[in-house]
Amino acid sequence: MSIDRSKIAVVIPALNEEESLPFVLKAIPSVGAVLVVDNGSTDNTAVVAQKGGAEVLQQPKKGYGNACQTGITEAKLRGLEIVVILDGDHSFDPIEIDQLVEPIQKDQADMVLGDRTQTSEPGALLIQQRLGNWVATTLIRAVTGHRYRDMGPFRAIRTQALIDMHMEDPNFGWNVEMQLKAVQRGFRVMEVPVQCRQRIAGNSKVSGSFRGAVRCGAKMMWATWRYAQ
Repeated sequence: MSIDRSKIAVVIPALNEEESLPFVLKAIPSVGAVLVVDNGSTDNTAVVAQKGGAEVLQQPKKGYGNACQTGITEAKLRGLEIVVILDGDHSFDPIEIDQLVEPIQKDQADMVLGDRTQTSEPGALLIQQRLGNWVATTLIRAVTGHRYRDMGPFRAIRTQALIDMHMEDPNFGWNVEMQLKAVQRGFRVMEVPVQCRQRIAGNSKVSGSFRGAVRCGAKMMWATWRYAQ
C-alpha cells in the first residue's frame, strides 16, 4: 500500500529552534500541510520556518500542549485526517513519517507512537529521560493495564481521535494525557521503532537541565494522576 501523504498534517511545536528547524523542514516529504507552531520564540524560528516552506501559526501562550493543540485545531479545520507530531530539534528523521502513518491508513491502528528505547544513538536519550519514561509508563500500566515502551514525542494519530480526546494539558503532561486517554477510549495503539539522535543545537526544554527534567517528571506524574480519574 502506498501512503497518501496529502491527508497528513505535520505539526511542529517550536520554541527557539531557528538553528535546527531548517534541517527538519528540508527532510519532510511532501504532505498535506507542515504547520510550525511558534510558541513565543525570541529568535528567528518563524522566519526560518517560512523560508523552509512551512506555514507558521502563532501560539504565544507558552506550553507544549498549547502549541500542539493549535496545530491540531488547524489540521481539523483543513480536513486533514492524520496529525503527525514532530519535534523541531532534528532529533527524529522525518523520512520515518511513513512508518508511523501506514498502520493508520491501513486501518490497523488509531495512534502510532515512535519508540526510541532500543534505537537511539548514544547520548540521544539521557538518563533523566529514560527514568522519566520508566516512571510514566509504569504509572500508566498500573492505572490502565496497558504497557507502553516509550513516551516519545514523535507520533501519528487520527485527527478525529485527537478531537474526541478533548485534550486539556497545556504543557509536558500532554503526551501522558494522550496515551492514557487513548487506552481509556479503546483506541488501537501501536509502537514502532524510530531512530533518535542528539539535537543539533541548544538544550532540550525537557532534559537540558536537571531542574527541567525534575519539573517535567513531576508534571508527567501529576498528569497521570489527573487524567486517570
